[in-house]
Amino acid sequence: MLPSEPLPADRRAIEAFLEMLGAEGGLADNTLVAYATDLDDAARVLSADGGLVAAAADALARYLAVLEARGLTAETQARRLSALRRFFRFLASEGRRPDQPTDRLDAPRRRRPLPKLLSEDEVDRLIAAAHAMPGPDGRRLAAIVELLYASGLRVTELVTLPAAALARDPQVLMVRGKGGRDRLVPLGAPARAAARAYLEVRGSFLPPDRTAQGFLFPSRAAEGHLTRQRVGQLLKLLALGAGLDPARVSPHVLRHAFASHLLSGGADLRVVQQLLGHADITTTQIYTHVLDADLRRAIERAHPLSTADLAG
Repeated sequence: MLPSEPLPADRRAIEAFLEMLGAEGGLADNTLVAYATDLDDAARVLSADGGLVAAAADALARYLAVLEARGLTAETQARRLSALRRFFRFLASEGRRPDQPTDRLDAPRRRRPLPKLLSEDEVDRLIAAAHAMPGPDGRRLAAIVELLYASGLRVTELVTLPAAALARDPQVLMVRGKGGRDRLVPLGAPARAAARAYLEVRGSFLPPDRTAQGFLFPSRAAEGHLTRQRVGQLLKLLALGAGLDPARVSPHVLRHAFASHLLSGGADLRVVQQLLGHADITTTQIYTHVLDADLRRAIERAHPLSTADLAG
């Protein structure tokens, strides 16, 4: 049987919370939708226990147990708990709750997976396949791949770049990232050359009403620019042309390649953190674990004294 509908008091409180988040700004629409989905689910499950707003710590613990029973990953459970914690902090600030029931809840233990990576040779194959494509579509895709790999941009940052960002062949790109934080990312010659070639044909992608002319990658989509989903589709098609498994290729994988190839070339971790726009260096440190794993595999393959113990 499906969980009950959220109680009216819960529905009002969730809407007020989302309104507050929206007013603060800095959160992507997808993030707000995720908060709404997570809290709505909790309110449905807890409706039989008196509702979400009035939930005690033991009721919230039972809800977390429900999530585990559903087979949700530890990462998803942790995200739900994070949403609940922020929601109850909001209730406390509004005088709706005198306590913080989530303070007594333990976050599920989660092991951060290593990101998927492409080798430098595989990235070169992707870039070559893009440049080999004829016409405006080929120039656009070459610019997309070159920019993603040269800058480590998130795909959302790429598709929302203004047309003026590359109008004067800049050696440094100004990027607005998560939380409205701006950062400067240097651009190498290959990326700038691909962007110049694309700008020559960019007009062919403008909708007839020209409403999307402010974006570097205009589109007939409702947003006025290429969507992140469309960029993902284009990269998977490109992977096929390059002889790579499409499941291994995505905009975020190119971001990972940017970071890991910089570190393997000797770049400082703090520099890579700044280029990626990570607020916390622990997020960037995942790439050092990737390099450790790569080194271990290289020893296992190539060292004459390699044994099973080295893999431990």
